[in-house]
Amino acid sequence: MSELVINGPNQLLGEVTIGGAKNAAVAIIPAAIMADDICVIENLPYIEDVCSLYKTIEKMGAKAEFLDKHTLKIDSKGIKNISATFDEVKKMRASYYLLGALLARFGEAEVAMPGGCDFGVRPIDLHLKGFKALGAEVVEERDVIKISSKGLKGANIYMDTVSVGATINIMLAASLAKGTTVIENAAKEPHVVDIANFLNIIGAKIKGAGTDVVRIVGVEKLHGGEYTIIPDQIEAGTYMIATAATKGNVLVKNIIPKHMDSLSAKLVEMGVEIKEYDDSIRVDATKKPLSAVNVKTMAYPGFPTDLQPQMAAILAMAEGTSKLTETVWEKRYQYMDELTRFGAQLTVEGRVAIINGVKEFQGGKVYATDLRAGAAMVIAGLVAKGETKVGDVKYIDRGYEEIEAKLSALGADIKRVTT
Repeated sequence: MSELVINGPNQLLGEVTIGGAKNAAVAIIPAAIMADDICVIENLPYIEDVCSLYKTIEKMGAKAEFLDKHTLKIDSKGIKNISATFDEVKKMRASYYLLGALLARFGEAEVAMPGGCDFGVRPIDLHLKGFKALGAEVVEERDVIKISSKGLKGANIYMDTVSVGATINIMLAASLAKGTTVIENAAKEPHVVDIANFLNIIGAKIKGAGTDVVRIVGVEKLHGGEYTIIPDQIEAGTYMIATAATKGNVLVKNIIPKHMDSLSAKLVEMGVEIKEYDDSIRVDATKKPLSAVNVKTMAYPGFPTDLQPQMAAILAMAEGTSKLTETVWEKRYQYMDELTRFGAQLTVEGRVAIINGVKEFQGGKVYATDLRAGAAMVIAGLVAKGETKVGDVKYIDRGYEEIEAKLSALGADIKRVTT
């Protein structure tokens, strides 16, 4: 067990380089095993979820090798095992992408129920609905999902609600189905586009990714290839918010500024100066006090739910009263009790949080209740007076590579200790 110890308050100054997108990486690795060939994936974030998938595909028969810390070579020719029920699978939400990948290549799959962060009911019914529409049979047991097909066939699939995971999983399965598949009301997130681009590189025929209608023409076989993952929108947003919260001035590098539009707009509204360059954004919060704003999470290009906890942390120290509305997950406010330990003043009614900004946070012992909530605790600890200890760092490690090293380089007094 380990925890992060922060002595604050800190002001973040300097430059930080963002890694590859977690949400793209955890789908691209399963997508790579659809090719009976060799794939090389670059700009991978070196995080727990990536390592868990690496171990999983090795146990299934793939030969996987890190050429360097952020480059993974995958030789899938040896995969014979269509069962993925290992402990690593049960730790991840994204393990469900193995369903679509294995179904596409082998016509069957047996995968443990996905794990990951617990912030409410996160059913995969839309995934299974898509597989069934393509001609698969689905058997749901208590902790395992089994799917099989004698031959997937293209279909028109309308998503009842916008689902990133279901959109990607159906793209995976449809890539090797006979005929054309059309996904309507598809998710438009940047990592959906990234995964479609990777699939096209290895021989798939996908058009429309990034719009609400995606068309997939099935092919007989996929081949190997090399691909570089896009920068992580959520990691970038976390450092942008941390900079603003600490009244700092940081150049956030290796990002796609367009992906950050919804956050940048809110930070500007709060009084933060944002300057965009080709592949970086400067966040300068040294000139004005932070003002309260209203934020509502939505599917892309709206405000990301994965930045909602971090945003709550900064709103809790802004002047005035803010209204935060969560439209994606029903229980994503579980971390609010931890935030109040710093002295935050807030009330939660259903999916709406009313946050009254306070002048000062006080450090203490808090816990990461999930991945992004853990990042919010770190941001609050950077601002708080005195010592803050953030427990359950395992959640943070699922999505942030060397967070303490990157923050230390920006001037934060933060270290990891073993407990």
